Amino acid sequence: MNTDQRSIESVRQWWARHPRWTLTLLTLAALLPFLSKPFNIDDPLFVWAAQQIHAHPTTPYGMSINWFGFFQPMWTAMQNPPLMSYYLAVAGFFGWSEPGLHLACLLPAVALVLGTWRLAQNFCRWPMFAALATLFVPGVLVSATTVMCDVLMLALWTWAMVFWVEGFQPHQTSKLWLAGAMMALTLLAKYNGLCLLPLLAAYGLITQRQPGRWCLPLLIPLATFCAYEWLTLHLYGQSHFLASIQFAHTSRATQAQASGGTVIWFLKIVNALTVSGGGFAIALFCLPWLWRRRAALWLAGAGTLLVALALAAGLLVKYQWFTGPPLLWLEGQMWFWTVGGVGILALATTDVWQKRDAASWLLFLWVGGVFAFAPLFYWLINARVLLPMAPAVALLIARRLERDRTAIPTGAQAALLACAMLSLAVAQADFAQASTTRKAAGMICARHAAGPGKLSFKGHWGFQYYMQSGGARPLDHDHLELAPDDLLAVQQLNTSEIVIAPELLELREDLTLPDFPCVATMNPSVGGGFYSPGWGPLPFAFGSIPPESFFIYGLKPKANHEPP
Repeated sequence: MNTDQRSIESVRQWWARHPRWTLTLLTLAALLPFLSKPFNIDDPLFVWAAQQIHAHPTTPYGMSINWFGFFQPMWTAMQNPPLMSYYLAVAGFFGWSEPGLHLACLLPAVALVLGTWRLAQNFCRWPMFAALATLFVPGVLVSATTVMCDVLMLALWTWAMVFWVEGFQPHQTSKLWLAGAMMALTLLAKYNGLCLLPLLAAYGLITQRQPGRWCLPLLIPLATFCAYEWLTLHLYGQSHFLASIQFAHTSRATQAQASGGTVIWFLKIVNALTVSGGGFAIALFCLPWLWRRRAALWLAGAGTLLVALALAAGLLVKYQWFTGPPLLWLEGQMWFWTVGGVGILALATTDVWQKRDAASWLLFLWVGGVFAFAPLFYWLINARVLLPMAPAVALLIARRLERDRTAIPTGAQAALLACAMLSLAVAQADFAQASTTRKAAGMICARHAAGPGKLSFKGHWGFQYYMQSGGARPLDHDHLELAPDDLLAVQQLNTSEIVIAPELLELREDLTLPDFPCVATMNPSVGGGFYSPGWGPLPFAFGSIPPESFFIYGLKPKANHEPP
């Protein structure tokens, strides 16, 4: 054995002896390059709430905000509980820069990976593979480069699972109370944490066969939820959770009415399969080592049928990207990832059918519950909604690979490496798009914020954050006031439309900046809709990515300046 071989072998032995350090270092290595990522999508909401907490710790949402084009209380615009913002508020003592807040968000990501490794020790022989298969998928890696609540919620979720599963082992009952505390924190990070209650209660009934004292820790998250709802009712005059439910119900009803009725549910299910397959791409990458040839052909056939039916249904109803002219490149990617989504559900079903133990039932209910929750209770399907499936998918893959094997197949290791490379590319594309928005906002404000008139803008997400930071103001639909010298900036790839009559406006400047060249997380021209299916059916999309455009409008010299 030469010197290089001995060095490689010593590294492998060190990794084997120190799995926690290995996973921590790999997580940091994957995420540190994204520390300077600009705030994007809903990041500004969490940052502004953290700044509010910094000044007034007892009223996290006691402020007004123009997020949808009109001013409203923060507690109606923000549909999540405030734990993540409290966490960012602590980090804010060291400054509000992007690197500082992203650095603080490394801790939840590391906790998620280590929690998956710990949970996998109870369920499979290869916990390291399961932990890495959780980290190196596009859904997790991209989410970990934001300052939103999803990764924190999932880290707490996973550790609640760890303590709950280990709490039923002999002389470990105190961990059940730790699990109850973690469940309480999970629902304070995101309301999805409520799904843990029935999931862990079901696991307790499966292992213990009847209710008992083990049920008492479940009262901790229930009591916490009731206390939080009472507090928000006292502070804001309405339960925050009920307000979120009303928002979701209204959005679903509007979407269903616009999309033609019951067919929308089928389309949302197919959308969830596509997003699952792409967001947790490791399931498709490992497909040759998970399934025999006949089973793989059945999965491919099921995916083909579902996509064909969805495209046919799109001819009957209007539902986002299931309508319009055929786009073979987009539809091919949709089919590819839908097969992966079908494979994930097949993994959960096969595992529980073949093993029928408490672990298999837990994973089946975990995957099935999250997957069903998305189309039933959410008004949109995106990678963030399905993110809680990530550890369960990785565990199912690790358990399936154990079948008739004594070591992880070399091909499966190569598949994990390929999935990691894909995930890093997708995360870089998301980083590039956020950077383009920040750069454009900075250029617009530098040129026009100090002009003779006021600089307004239309749109939110990161564009709003950086335009406001540069001195511009969000356009208020309730007070549409533009003077002859005022300017209006609009980002083409954003959610808000101009509500001023086009005949009153003239284009003063068209700013065009390049995006990441071959893959996009949010771009309707190629069908990428990582954060919203309204932009496309794919969690990310490959293709020729056009440059982004930003427009500067002013009032026409002789136009009627009265609001339309």
